[in-house]
Amino acid sequence: MRPAPDPGPRAPVIPDTFQEHGDIMADNRRSRLITAGDARSPNRAMLRAVGFKDGDFDKPIIGVANGHSTMNPCNAGIQPLVDSAIDALSRTGAKPQMFGVPTITDGIGMGTEAMKYSLVSREVIADAIETSVNGQAMDGVLVVGGCDKNMPGGMMAMARMNVPGIYVYGGTIKPGRWKGQDLTVVSVFEAVGAHAAGTMSRKDFVGIEKNACPTVGACGGMFTANTMSSSFEALGMSLLGSSQMASPDPEKADSAAASARVLVNAVKLNLRPRDIITRKSIENAVSLIMATGGSTNAVLHYLAIASAAGVRWTIDDFERVRRKVPVLCDLKPSGRFVAVDFHRAGGVPQVLKMLLANGLLHGDCMTITGRTMAEELKSVPAKPRADQEVIRQWNNPLYKEGHLAILKGNLSPEGCVAKITGLKSTSITGPARVFDSEPDCMKAIMAKKIKPGDVVVIRYEGPKGGPGMQEMLAPTSALIGQGLGDSVGLITDGRFSGGTWGMVVGHVAPEAYEGGVIALVKEGDSISISAEKRLIRLNVPAKEIAARRKKWKQPKPRYTKGLLGKYARLVSTASLGAVTDLED
Repeated sequence: MRPAPDPGPRAPVIPDTFQEHGDIMADNRRSRLITAGDARSPNRAMLRAVGFKDGDFDKPIIGVANGHSTMNPCNAGIQPLVDSAIDALSRTGAKPQMFGVPTITDGIGMGTEAMKYSLVSREVIADAIETSVNGQAMDGVLVVGGCDKNMPGGMMAMARMNVPGIYVYGGTIKPGRWKGQDLTVVSVFEAVGAHAAGTMSRKDFVGIEKNACPTVGACGGMFTANTMSSSFEALGMSLLGSSQMASPDPEKADSAAASARVLVNAVKLNLRPRDIITRKSIENAVSLIMATGGSTNAVLHYLAIASAAGVRWTIDDFERVRRKVPVLCDLKPSGRFVAVDFHRAGGVPQVLKMLLANGLLHGDCMTITGRTMAEELKSVPAKPRADQEVIRQWNNPLYKEGHLAILKGNLSPEGCVAKITGLKSTSITGPARVFDSEPDCMKAIMAKKIKPGDVVVIRYEGPKGGPGMQEMLAPTSALIGQGLGDSVGLITDGRFSGGTWGMVVGHVAPEAYEGGVIALVKEGDSISISAEKRLIRLNVPAKEIAARRKKWKQPKPRYTKGLLGKYARLVSTASLGAVTDLED
């Protein structure tokens, strides 16, 4: 059985040294193992080989989970942050020990078979951190990551282990520029569709591709990486103001060092993730996601984080929060501004203070600093500055309600996720254009076979069927590039990139591979999507659906061995977070 969550945050008591509080030291796992007399001499001997001195054996061992990778811009700037954190840990009386964490990048794998590993990597990252921290009985962990799945993977591990931890985001990329316009990587995906439609010249197409990603850092809009990193501030597991800094800027390394010092204090306090990650703090995080126009992937990831923390949180809770939280920020993909603009305008702390001032934030939630959220926000003004347009005034929101709607109906009785901002209309009824994989759909889009009024169905891309729930950024961006973003619907049992916008519905559950109704849709069937009614429906009589079900046969799995085969056998439905360690 999963241990019950801790009852709540304890009042902060900050000792000057570790030795001041024997009860804290008694719970110091690593010290128990390496200071227990002669029987532990072999342990000490091995640690001497990696630089431990006599005095180091009395220090808490802090793991530094390093997601650095030269394969992608999201993680290529992480090593300087790790170096800064390690130096700060050493100076603050801890003994840091670094270990590597794998990563892949969605933007590079998008539209290829490699993309099947994206969501799978979330579980691999969580397992890798748990293995290293628990396998070496570390006293705390500082996780540094950049790309989309680094954040939820790291947070799931910390919530599972319940060892003092803090998350350090690798930072956002700076915007590219072409002909006076800010660019993100999504600009390139949309340019593919525009060039194919004949509305963009080859010169502009190449110019956008060459200039979209000018620095290291994660994708620059309120896409999945920035959504999750910003929400970790609201959750209380990252320092306020840290999530939207640009990766190359000196303040990002300074923030990593500050995070390290705060973590050492959390170890002194024995302040653990489950003291911080509660139902209330998850609601704070989801409120921040709604207010900033964040990614649909946050639904999947917070279901998984809640599961890891032992917190009761369901897909219906997202809809409950959506109805009361307005969209306050004008951010890409459907808005005008990028993450560095948001940071300059006041960033996450400003939005959190606005939510707090208007009764939509739980200010009594504990944070990793040992202070409550309300205490952390005390010096932040209640209103955003008048000299910026990124964060709207409370009485002038971009939208009166949140943008991530949970739809249900005969096509998705477990619930699915629609992103409903930036649209002229939030409902559509049209003929189904059915594809059993993302590549098949992409071929039809590029051949201009999708017309206004169509509802595209991409199936067998769910957690088990994909396996791995590929993101459909290539098809959705191509549709937008062809000018069809407002006039074509798209539903899938797969996922969408945080950079996606349009009339799109993902995470349809049950998925096609499990015999969900999405598997029974035929070409030309009428499908209705209505965000206002929170409805997704196949307009076919129940008797006909039942007859089709009798004839349906589950396809053979695409993978039976290796990581993808293992994942497909273990993974839960999307409505429960697509986790691989769900209890019976």
